[in-house]
Amino acid sequence: MNDHTALVTGANKGIGKHIARLLVAEGFTVYVGSRDAGRGRRAAEEIGDGARPLVLEVTDPEGIARAAAGVDRLDVLVNNAGISPSLALPENTGVEEFRRTYETNVFGVAAVTNAFLPALRRSPRPPIVNVSSGTASLTWSTHPNPQFAPGSGGAAAYRSSKAALNALTVLYGQTLAADGFKVNALAPGLRATDLNDRAATQGGDPAEAARGAVRLALLPDDGATGGFFSWDGTPVPW
Repeated sequence: MNDHTALVTGANKGIGKHIARLLVAEGFTVYVGSRDAGRGRRAAEEIGDGARPLVLEVTDPEGIARAAAGVDRLDVLVNNAGISPSLALPENTGVEEFRRTYETNVFGVAAVTNAFLPALRRSPRPPIVNVSSGTASLTWSTHPNPQFAPGSGGAAAYRSSKAALNALTVLYGQTLAADGFKVNALAPGLRATDLNDRAATQGGDPAEAARGAVRLALLPDDGATGGFFSWDGTPVPW
């Protein structure tokens, strides 16, 4: 696969950096998407040969266009960049927090995906992996689940944005299936990242979640599309 390329957004740290590292190990040339040039360059250097820094702020349309113009062909896109400003209940979440969260977690994914579609179409069967969250599952939010208490209503901006991302995943999966795309969402589980205080103090190994993303990025020809899967490959209910 040494002539194959991948782009991972938000890849200078956390799960995204592990995804980039694993894809390089699989023989990909990986664009390490980062909104900060210095951090992206350092991450690419740490990952090693095969990693290429790419300045990419997913909320900046002009920056996205510049980044896409520099990539001729893309075989894998992993939309990993995401934010969770707070764990606030909906009644305590201002409209600005909802807006800022959706700008990155939903609108940014759509903008990046659309901008890189021409490069992806130059690959015969390109997968797109959207890093979502188990907390976006409406089924799990309303029924007992070991990951979190149902009915808690916390992290309203983040969880609702990831539910919207799941809807986008279904729609892209449907509309791009005829062109050979495979578009799936990943529930990575709570991981030790700087996403929020709970993740930082209670999260598990981010590399484990990254392996789940890479599994979706390397699906066989008869693999699923338009699905929602846990890090271990188990389907997650919508």
